Amino acid sequence: MTINDGLKQQFAAAKEFFNRSTRSLDEADSVFAPQPGLFTVAQQVAHAAQTIEWFVDGVFAAEGFRMEFEAMEEEVRAVSSLAAAREWFERACVHAVAVIEGHSEEEWKARLPQGPIMGGDPRYVVFNALTDHTAHHRGALAVYTRLLGKVPPMPYMDM
Repeated sequence: MTINDGLKQQFAAAKEFFNRSTRSLDEADSVFAPQPGLFTVAQQVAHAAQTIEWFVDGVFAAEGFRMEFEAMEEEVRAVSSLAAAREWFERACVHAVAVIEGHSEEEWKARLPQGPIMGGDPRYVVFNALTDHTAHHRGALAVYTRLLGKVPPMPYMDM
């Protein structure tokens, strides 16, 4: 198996687990947040989508990873529809696969420049961080699902 195949496989699993564990949520849940100031359901999904883009765009960008975190949060907070957030998530996933396919194994093995975001690590490690990040937000969304009186599906089995 090539590195590119492994990255696509790892990413496909992370995407599938995220989608499965959030499928009990629907458009009526879009603006739910457990407390004021926390991301809503839609914003949690939008943030996951945005972060996929952030990782795959930043890993090869000459200027490195985007660091305008306040502006990025504003982009996410503008999302009020779960359907729109899910569309963003799907676009981000398609883009991530295109980035994987658009770079050689040698490019993925090349080390990131020194810096605050995984400096010196091989580029392919961004998919470990991306997997952890989506897991974190699907976990938060599982809590939101329970607070809404629903049962979140088990992410690791298709039921």
